[in-house]
Amino acid sequence: MNLETPAAEPGWSREHPEPFRVLLVEDEELMRSIIAQLLGREGYAIFEAGAADVALPIFEREKIDLAIIDLNLSGGGNGLELLGKIHELDPEVMGIIVTAYASVESAVEALRQGAYDYITKPFANDHLKAVVRKALEYKAAFRENRFLRRELREKYRFESIIGNCDAIERVFRVMEKVARTDSSVLITGESGTGKELVARALHFTSERANKRFLPINCGALPENLLESELFGYSRGAFTGATQDKTGLLKAADKGTIFFDEIGDMPLALQVKLLRALQERECYPLGANDPVSFDVRVLCATNKDLEQEARAGRFREELLYRINVIMITLPPLRERADDIPLLANHFLRKYEKSLGRAAMRFSKGAMRVLLGYAWPGNVRELENAVERAAILAETDVIHAHDLPEKLHGGATAAAPPSGAGMTLEELEREHLRRVLTAVKGDKVKAAQLLGIHLSTLYRKVQRYRLEHAGEPAAKPAPQPA
Repeated sequence: MNLETPAAEPGWSREHPEPFRVLLVEDEELMRSIIAQLLGREGYAIFEAGAADVALPIFEREKIDLAIIDLNLSGGGNGLELLGKIHELDPEVMGIIVTAYASVESAVEALRQGAYDYITKPFANDHLKAVVRKALEYKAAFRENRFLRRELREKYRFESIIGNCDAIERVFRVMEKVARTDSSVLITGESGTGKELVARALHFTSERANKRFLPINCGALPENLLESELFGYSRGAFTGATQDKTGLLKAADKGTIFFDEIGDMPLALQVKLLRALQERECYPLGANDPVSFDVRVLCATNKDLEQEARAGRFREELLYRINVIMITLPPLRERADDIPLLANHFLRKYEKSLGRAAMRFSKGAMRVLLGYAWPGNVRELENAVERAAILAETDVIHAHDLPEKLHGGATAAAPPSGAGMTLEELEREHLRRVLTAVKGDKVKAAQLLGIHLSTLYRKVQRYRLEHAGEPAAKPAPQPA
């Protein structure tokens, strides 16, 4: 076995800037020296040991990425036993077993003990280098996947759902109770209220967080395609089925499947889905044998499924199956206190992507945001903030930077037309409408108007609007 010049691939990567650290355990000194020089020229940091009792202290002292271990060590040492002890200390260490006495039994046992690969002597230099490179690439990918999962869990934790109104606090309390269960959850609410965000938060705070989260939009696919995607199919099941396809229910095994807009699922498919969820198995199209799966089911809809069931458009039995726990998300117009929080959250998000800093809303812009009804809810608010952040000529977003429909579509906060009215009459009428809209809540009215509370009180006294918007007092009972 001749030593070669260094290969082009270094023993480190962009994701792993330090050289990979390799522990080489080989009792034959010449063989150990040859392998050490070969891998050292590849850029790896090599730690050598001639026996198991020498290798373990090195492993405990150094952060090892890969262990290359001879199967039969002198002095009665066993490479598989050493690999087992190493994995007890660090399960993520990659292991390669090397031996001159190969057998099927030893190879199987090596893989059972968690070895990445099994190499027989004599071996070609290129083969050893390729196996080592692939093992370390696998480790780097595993580390990257773990990092991404951690990022996803951070991104979709409950706290990432912005809001502190009473309705959202109630949603949080229910989510905390059901997140770590396997119960089916039905998430209801208007379009744009954040139903998928809640579903992802439930998944990434559950025991299934390390497995797949598979969303399916039931209204985006035609019935025949949705069925084949959901259950899969066998080769030859229909024209164009040239190979077997795993269905999404099986692909999400041990994870979570999310049926978005389940109210749009065709009735015929609802029956098949109900059976699949009851039996935890399904038949791929064209198959004779069922495929089992273990998934948690989350569903979302903007429809009233009980009303749909009464109208015969949704299977009542399926509703009972998916609606163990219901989480209802309030529309944005019912959580006006959260609008400034959400708007500033989205502004921080887009100012970063646009390379701008310290952007803010003017009082007039915030007044427009607070006065609009938001039929598209949080999604529409984010879209409006993104547009304003792009078009704003300064770091201050003014009312004219916001979409025109927000001005024309303002609800009770919009001023009256007031043709022929004096400025004083206009102001009084506008104050009365705002107070009526907020049911006499002076704090909310001041926020909508963009003025201090003390200023509002002075104007209320001036125009004698102390009781504007307040519920009418109940008449006193009349004597019999």
